Parts: sequence; C-alpha cells; structure tokens
Amino acid sequence: MRSAALAFLSFTFVPGTAEAAYDANGVALGASEKAVVKRFPSAHCEPLQWKSRAADRRCDDAKISFAGVNARITFYLKNDKVEAFDVRFDTRDADRVAAFLKSRYGAPSAETRDKVQTRRSEQRDIYKVRWEKDGERALLTALMEKRRASLLVWRGNFEDEIYRIQ
Repeated sequence: MRSAALAFLSFTFVPGTAEAAYDANGVALGASEKAVVKRFPSAHCEPLQWKSRAADRRCDDAKISFAGVNARITFYLKNDKVEAFDVRFDTRDADRVAAFLKSRYGAPSAETRDKVQTRRSEQRDIYKVRWEKDGERALLTALMEKRRASLLVWRGNFEDEIYRIQ
C-alpha cells in the first residue's frame, strides 16, 4: 500500500510547478539581514533615512542577476526581517522576468496590458502582473515607454506604509 501511494505521488508531482515562497534569488520575505548579506555580499545595509512603520533598515545591491537579467535590488527590513524587496530591471526584459516569476511563484492572480491616455493625449502602454497569497503580494509593473520596470514584493501593509512619514 505504501509503495502504491509513493508511486501515485511521484506521478502527480511535476518538478518546478509547485509555488515557491516569494523570494529574490533565494532570499524570501521574513529572512534576516544576515541572510540578505550572505546571498548578496556586496549589499550595503543601513538604517532607513526616514521613520516608517513599514521598515527600519534597507539593504541595496547595485548589480545582481535576477531571472537571467541584470537588475538592482533593495530589501526593506523591520526588526531584522525582510518585509519587502524591490527589483528594478530594463523594461525590455519584462516578459522574460514575468515568465520566470510565473514558473517560480505560480499562476498570477491578475495580468493586464493596458493603454492609458495621459492628460497630454499621449498613450502609454502598461504591463502589470500580480500575485497574492497568504497576505503576501508581488507586483511586476512595466511602463513600456520608460527604461526601468519594477518587481515589488511585500507582506502586510508595507506598500501603504513605507513612505508615510511618522
């Protein structure tokens, strides 16, 4: 009976399809500053320059490889735990990064490509992909006319609180 159950599990599990925790190159939300520096040895960590309920420290690394593309990353920590991270990369790599994230994080909860009209009657193309699970979120945003795209990953109310000055 036990071998039949193991055989069933081996046929139903497909490697690479399980949803992973929201992470950047192995550093997940909730990781310590020590884990950030171990994985990103050139990261520069310092206290946040403003008071915020969302974070008290940040760690920046100027040159990383993420999803096979050149990127920059900032980790935001509160009480020695990663509360969020922001990965910035070239907009032309947005589709490649999105494909990587879909394989890593699972199917997104939303994905849109919109054309937005500005006040100056300019049309802008915006690509957004969003994941949500257990109070954690990931949002890839690419304004196609701009140079940089961003992946913001956070938990709790980080996005609302980070720039709300105390």
